[in-house]
Amino acid sequence: MSLNLAATPAIKRAVVHINELDISKFPLLLTRILSKLHLKDERTFSEEEEEKLQSSLSLSDTDLELVIHTLEFILHQAAYHTAKPGILGQQLQQLELEEEKVKVIVDAWKNTAADVVSKLRQRSITPKRLEEINWRLNLQMAQSSKAKMKLPNAMFELGISDENSENKEKIHFEMTHDELYSFYSQLETIQKQLDGLG
Repeated sequence: MSLNLAATPAIKRAVVHINELDISKFPLLLTRILSKLHLKDERTFSEEEEEKLQSSLSLSDTDLELVIHTLEFILHQAAYHTAKPGILGQQLQQLELEEEKVKVIVDAWKNTAADVVSKLRQRSITPKRLEEINWRLNLQMAQSSKAKMKLPNAMFELGISDENSENKEKIHFEMTHDELYSFYSQLETIQKQLDGLG
């Protein structure tokens, strides 16, 4: 599937504003957006910076937000499809972006695409990630109601890291032989499906 940017009403409105932007200020705006594109929960500009941009670019707060979000969307799509600069340029021209702005975006994409795509690939879908697994086996030999029994189980400790925090969370649980076997079977199914995608 190749890059295909549809001219939605919001994108059309944004294109009008982008075409009106001062060409000397546009590359700086684009560079900042590209540098922050891989950050999930961080705004591209602080509120104070946005106020300065509104004044500098002669845009209302809603129009500035529309321009920023549209440029972010276009660049995310380019990254997702690992678009070649020529294809990106053609798509931008079809959106009726003026030639100067297309050239700035395409040049910026040529210079940063590899880095942006690499950073986006490293970004996790979920903020929590499994870092370590510790385990031990236990054998329960007796219980108050039963004098003789053998009940094996596995004790697990999972170390989970959160990308939004330095702290590691520890999760403890235990499984019987049957539960562990069922879990193992599910992991094998997942592995086969992942192998099928590769």
